[in-house]
Amino acid sequence: MRPPLPPFTLETARQKVQAAENGWNSRDPAAVAQAYTPDSVWRNRSDFVTGREAIVAFLTRKWDKEQEYRLIKELWAFTDNRIAVRFAYEWRDATGTWFRSYGNENWQFNTEGLMEWRLASINDLPISESERLFFWPLGARPADHPSLSALGL
Repeated sequence: MRPPLPPFTLETARQKVQAAENGWNSRDPAAVAQAYTPDSVWRNRSDFVTGREAIVAFLTRKWDKEQEYRLIKELWAFTDNRIAVRFAYEWRDATGTWFRSYGNENWQFNTEGLMEWRLASINDLPISESERLFFWPLGARPADHPSLSALGL
């Protein structure tokens, strides 16, 4: 079981989104993969991933490439067992070029609160270091850090 469980309310949908943000900001592929069903199906950009082992491999590659990764997620909409989020994250590549990646995700959960479908559309925008907005220490975003909406994103 991975509470909160569907059917979601506004409060539990927000909790689920925050838990996902915190997990991804840990940059721990094995821990993050535990939030998904063993046969979870993803579309992430043009990558199609199925199952926890593939999720761990995908996230390992992702965070090897996307250094100093910091993510903010925000609830967009929800129904019984589905949640839509928008997000932005900042990272730099091995050459030191900074990016802000923007996207939307659609999630579907099973009755145990594990995500069985994750569909993500993401666009990368190169930014200068002076355009960065996400400066907290690596890990979970501090509670007093502005949201995407508060940042005007």
